[in-house]
Amino acid sequence: MTIIKYRSYQSIDIEFDDNTITKNKSYDSFKSGKVKNYNHPSVYGVGYIGNGKYDIQKHIGAYNTWYSMMKRCYSLNYQKDKPSYIDCEVCEEWHNFQNFANWYELNYYELDDEKMHLDKDILVKGNRTYSPDTCIFAPESINGIFKKKDVSRGKLPIGVNRDLGRNKYRSSIAKWGETIHLYSHDTPEEAFQTYKKEKEKYIGEVANIYKNKIPRKLYDALMNYKVEITD
Repeated sequence: MTIIKYRSYQSIDIEFDDNTITKNKSYDSFKSGKVKNYNHPSVYGVGYIGNGKYDIQKHIGAYNTWYSMMKRCYSLNYQKDKPSYIDCEVCEEWHNFQNFANWYELNYYELDDEKMHLDKDILVKGNRTYSPDTCIFAPESINGIFKKKDVSRGKLPIGVNRDLGRNKYRSSIAKWGETIHLYSHDTPEEAFQTYKKEKEKYIGEVANIYKNKIPRKLYDALMNYKVEITD
């Protein structure tokens, strides 16, 4: 970094090697290296704090949510344990924490004692990009409805397991905190159709319980959600 204007010992302007300029810093902070370039991508080589009103200490909720989002998309170590996030990305606008924090301030809400989750694929099914148009906050009880167990089901359709004792295929659904076993069928496709019907019905039931507590676009997305055999 280079001093480009010296008004006094307590007021200098500095330019970094990426042409970012920061103003009104003390010479002591410059000399000790404490002046930070907030446009430098310091978070997983992608995210940066940016210059603006959102301080990471004063807006710790927004920062923790932003940092976790960047981690899911750009930490190779994280993706080793959570491979479902491979190929996910954060839109360029949200690389800047200031932009994300502003969206967070406008869209975050709380419900009773429930933990809130930043969700990227309820509004846009199959979405792989975190962005203002695709994301919404959802309570954990709603977000958990859409968790998948790809490893345990193998190559079978979602919601279907092999009933080895009867040489049939049985569907089951996680509902109201417990696993409910549905009917057995001769084919996995038939078992899936039973699961699809019950899952969509359950999503609608949950949506109506939360109807007056969640954003309208989240409610509409839940009511219109369709379970596909390729899920």
